[in-house]
Amino acid sequence: MNNPVFNNVSTLNVLLYGEPIATITNVGNDRTLFAFTDTYANNEARPVLGLGFKDALGGLITNFKPTQTKLTPYFSNLLPEETMRNYLAERAGVNPAREFFLLWVLGQDLAGAITVMPADGEALPPNVHEDIEEETKHEAPMRFSLAGVQLKFSAVQHASGGLTIPASGTGGSWIVKLPSSRFEAVPENEFAMMEMARMLGMDVPETQLLPIEQIANIPEGIGKFGGSFKNAQAFAIKRFDRADGQAIHIEDFAQVFGVYPQDKYKKASMRNIAQVIGIEGQEQDIAEFIRRLVFNTLIGNADMHLKNWSVIYKDKRTASIAPAYDFVSTISYIPDNSAALKVSRSKKFSDFTFDELSHLAAKAMLPEKLVLDTAKQTVEGFYEIWAKEKAHLPLTKDMIDAIDKHLRDVPLR
Repeated sequence: MNNPVFNNVSTLNVLLYGEPIATITNVGNDRTLFAFTDTYANNEARPVLGLGFKDALGGLITNFKPTQTKLTPYFSNLLPEETMRNYLAERAGVNPAREFFLLWVLGQDLAGAITVMPADGEALPPNVHEDIEEETKHEAPMRFSLAGVQLKFSAVQHASGGLTIPASGTGGSWIVKLPSSRFEAVPENEFAMMEMARMLGMDVPETQLLPIEQIANIPEGIGKFGGSFKNAQAFAIKRFDRADGQAIHIEDFAQVFGVYPQDKYKKASMRNIAQVIGIEGQEQDIAEFIRRLVFNTLIGNADMHLKNWSVIYKDKRTASIAPAYDFVSTISYIPDNSAALKVSRSKKFSDFTFDELSHLAAKAMLPEKLVLDTAKQTVEGFYEIWAKEKAHLPLTKDMIDAIDKHLRDVPLR
């Protein structure tokens, strides 16, 4: 007998700022088609969905190949990865590999100003739940989706200063990141690095480090994914894609380059990111990019991949570098002598020189003086703040020692 899940046609409407702009259609056998609506395609003043949809002349690309099981990279990157994906898919009773149906379930609270909902109010086909354990089929899904691996949830701040995770998982203006079961004090590490970045003048959203007990409504069963949270701290960051109840559109650089999440460590470099920022942004965007690149090299963040850089559309059409996020000193946990992405010629921390930055500036067509002056100011400011603040930040002695040792290998002084 044929399985109706594989034969039924289902359509999801893609909305940008609440207006329908495209459809994603599952035509059977987990094959999907993406298409813009004629209204959106013919609108010369249309809001930008993503830089990757621009052709060489700045027009809108409208021809897309069908995809199998996965969605196109742009929409695949809106879905969580690994542990977070498995957790949310299990709650929803959806196979985590079937991205069309995962987006169906999670599409109400995505990053940026995109929402996705079934056309004509269709219900999720019942046979989507096949091969899912019986006891998980009827749990209410947490509908919040922010791409990434770490366990994190949307939260609302209340008057007492604590945070509450809404029962639906949607609607919060904060992101709460829970502790890791593998690595010690990751929330403390991220809070400290983000505070240092703020002291150096980077565009950092409001952040909090707070005891787990001050977060209400943490979903039951989360412990099996994240380990024990007893006496632990959580890291919270204000969502920069939400303001005054409105969604602000953003996209990460895996979306910009059309790269699937599993390829976020390859297929592009810091030079490629810099070139896009140079073309699309202003001088302050270039300076902000260089500040972050230098800072994350100095702290030993070996995980600054494509999804940890984003652009934001404050006026719905013009891209600029989005506020900072995901700054962690990873060498505190896993010793590493290389960054996640090549800078211009090398990804080795020991090759991160002012000459390498000059090479990046030349190849990415950025003003060399701006790049080098910004880099030198950042290095000088970093060492001054690090010497003064490292003992006062919520870092373990091992973290401080790891960064101090790492700094001796970065040739920027």
